[in-house]
Parts: sequence; C-alpha cells; structure tokens
Amino acid sequence: MSDHRAGRPHGSGRPRGTAGPGFSRDSRTGRAPRGGRPPSDPARQAAYEAIAAVNRDDAYANLALADILRGMALTGRDAAFATELTYGTLRSSGTLDLIIGAAAGRDVARIDPPARDALRLGAYQLLHTRVPAHAAVNQTVDLVRSVAPGAAGFANAVLRTITETPLEGWLERLAPAYDVDPVGNLAVLHNHPQWIVRAFAEALGGDLEDTARLLIEDNQAPIVHLCARPGRADAIELADEVDGVPGAFSPYAVYLNSGGSPRELAAIREGRAHVQDEGSQLVAAALLAAPIEGRDTRWLDLCAGPGGKAGLLGSIAASRNAEVTAVEVAEHRARLVEQATEGMPVTVLPMDGRSVGRDPDLPEESFDRVLVDAPCTGLGSLRRRPESRWRRQPSDLPALTKLQRELLVAALRAVRPGGLVAYVTCSPHMVETQVTVTEGARRSGVGVDFVDARPLLPPGMPGLGSGPTVQLWPHRHGTDAMFLAVLRRTS
Repeated sequence: MSDHRAGRPHGSGRPRGTAGPGFSRDSRTGRAPRGGRPPSDPARQAAYEAIAAVNRDDAYANLALADILRGMALTGRDAAFATELTYGTLRSSGTLDLIIGAAAGRDVARIDPPARDALRLGAYQLLHTRVPAHAAVNQTVDLVRSVAPGAAGFANAVLRTITETPLEGWLERLAPAYDVDPVGNLAVLHNHPQWIVRAFAEALGGDLEDTARLLIEDNQAPIVHLCARPGRADAIELADEVDGVPGAFSPYAVYLNSGGSPRELAAIREGRAHVQDEGSQLVAAALLAAPIEGRDTRWLDLCAGPGGKAGLLGSIAASRNAEVTAVEVAEHRARLVEQATEGMPVTVLPMDGRSVGRDPDLPEESFDRVLVDAPCTGLGSLRRRPESRWRRQPSDLPALTKLQRELLVAALRAVRPGGLVAYVTCSPHMVETQVTVTEGARRSGVGVDFVDARPLLPPGMPGLGSGPTVQLWPHRHGTDAMFLAVLRRTS
C-alpha cells in the first residue's frame, strides 16, 4: 500500500516556471495564484489538475495527465495512484454527481466547478478505493482550501455525509428499480449515461444481461496493446523483449504486463512497434485478407490520423510491393501520420477525404483497397477514454453520421470496380454502423456487394455474429468495440 493511501503526503517536483502544488488556486478557474497554503499530496494534486483540465478546458485525460505527471516529476507509485484517481473519477463522475448531490442537498451544477472537481475526487476515494476515510476526507478538504477556500467547510460536511453510507447503499437509494427502469438502473450502477446504455443494448439485440457485462468491462482499466510492425518486429520476440504476452487474436498484437509509459520502450522509439488496440489491428488487417482479382498495389487510408492503421498498412505494403496513400484533413494529425509511417511506402496527403474526384491526387476508380476509419462518437473505446462517455451527447450523431456517409461514398468512388472498401468505426452505435454503411452504399451510385467479414478475421474468434458485418466487443474479445463492414465495388 502506498503512503498516499495512508494519507501521508510526499514531496515532489513541479513544472518549471509554474506555481507548484504548494500554491492555492483561484476559486473560479482552479488555477494557481501567488501565495496560499499547501493543498493535497502530489498524487492527488496531479489527479485534480487533470480532472480540472478535462472539465474546464475540454482536455483529453490521457494527454493532460501525462503532461502533469511529467511536469511534477511523478513516477512509480505516485504516478500509478494519480492515474487511478484521475481515470476512476472521470469514469464514475455521473454516478458520483448523484451521490454528491444527495449528500449536499443540492444539484451539483450549483457547486463551484473547482470545489465540484475536488469533491468528485474525494468521493471516488471514499467509495471506490481502500484509502482510509479520514485520509480521503482530510486530503480533499485541504485540496478544496487551495482551489475554493470558501467551500472547505461545505466540502467537509458533504464528504462526511458520504462516509456514512457504503457505495452499495448509495446505489440502492439512488438507482431506479431494475424491474421498473432497467436502463436507468444499469446507468447508475455502472456509470454510463442512459443514452449510451440504450445504444449498447440495441447493438446487443436487446440483451440487457449482456449489456450489463459490457458496462462492467467498460469500467475496467484496459491493458496496453502494442502492434508489432510486420517486417520490423515479430510479436513473439517483441513480447519477450517488453515483458508482455502475444495477443489472443491479431498476429501482430502484444499485451503489456508492466506499467509505465509504452513510449519509453525501445521498440516504440525505433519504429518497430506502435501502441494500438488489438481490435484496430484486426479490422485493418481484414481489409488486406480479403481476396481480390487483378492489380493489388494501390491502397488508400482515407481518414489516416493519427497513423496507427496507416503504420500497419504501410508495414504490410512494404512486403507486398504496394503503396499506401494516407489522407488526413487536420494538418497536425497529418504530421503524426508522417511520423508514424516514416520509412514506409506511404504518401501522406493533408486534405479532405471527401475530395475524391475533385483533386488530381485522389482520382476516382484508382485504388485497389480503401480503408475508411471514419470519425465517430468513440463509444467503443470508453475504457481508454473515460471522459468521453460524459462528453459525448446524442446531438453529436447527426453531423457525424452525415460525415461518415460522405466519406464512405467517397471511398466507393475512389476504389476501382472489383476493389474493396473496409468501413470501420470505433463505435457499436447502430446509426454509426449498420445504418451508415447501408445508406452510404445506397447513395454511392455504384454497384456494391457486402463481403462476409467473418472469414477475414483470425479463425477461432468467438461471438462474430451472423455476418456479413462484424462487431467486436470488450467483454467478448478484449478489444475496443470496433465495427467492420467490407464492401466490394461491382461496377
């Protein structure tokens, strides 16, 4: 057990040129002004800073936390504890808000944001960790004193009220009865918005027991998956090198056993491997596993950023005398694709993938295989992006599905007759998967046949459904919830 769990603060470094953890925070912004009293210990302070950045600045948790840990020079147990607190608090924030609101006797929207973020952090420790209650309360109140001084007494009262009831008691009190409102019950018990629970249940054929298993798996911290780049690394040898194990399904996958930053691994620095969920590897490789007649040398990745799938396609292209055109509309993501595919037969084009036929670099009927890894809600990767379940809204869907259809239509224009298009999303939402791919094929104006995607995945994979499309699942396959449809252009 680390010293944080016993409530004993450690010393730490801090970012150069910034106020360190010994400074108080402005009660409106959560930022550090000059002067003030020391707040919480460094791990809790790092977690608070990351949570505040997500909620205040719309930051991505993984990027914000990495910068904060680096700036505060936190490693080992300190970094692990800060990571657990950050991801756990963000993942649970919807249900934590219900509990905080009940304990406070007011809606959490009426609580000052810095105090609200600190209360979420404290409530998570009380309800979801083995941190002693006195340590969680005292450290959180110290933190509130530094970020919202006038709210310290209020925070102390709220947290002590929370300690009076275990998590199971709060859930029994606040969750609607399962037999009356099963979706509402699952949403509260398993920390998901109701609209996402409904979307998962629909994609799982209405099976609420299976939906509950998915929600439970969504709340587990995922292990890191690496992709051993073909021709540059062997998965079995890489697993030995990095203290990992070969993946269950993808021939390129390696599961990391140890913690720490995978970017520090020599294989990553040297371009022999990259971080990529096994599901992403499987759907990209499936496009290349499908048989094709005639020429097979021109491949297109129509939405390539940040470059994981382009890196896998480029590695395989090098051994098959093929070339990859990788399209990415955002310039900074296009640069990431260039870095990810350095030394590979990959040409990166910083342009909109929908410009097929309007740009000489993207002529119609000129590619043999096309991957459309379409922008989506990301509901399939909630394990890895804990804040996204609360950030996304149903109102995001119309614009996203319109873009998805347009990109699929562009891909079907770009591929030659007889060629293949793989439509991929990291979401199981039926509107982003079955509806989009069916409607996109209909609107394309070209002949299209669906190819059964199941035989394109490794033999022995369970739970692939009745075809022709495939939906992967965290609770069935240990991957992100990747959707795959493979279409062959016939005319």
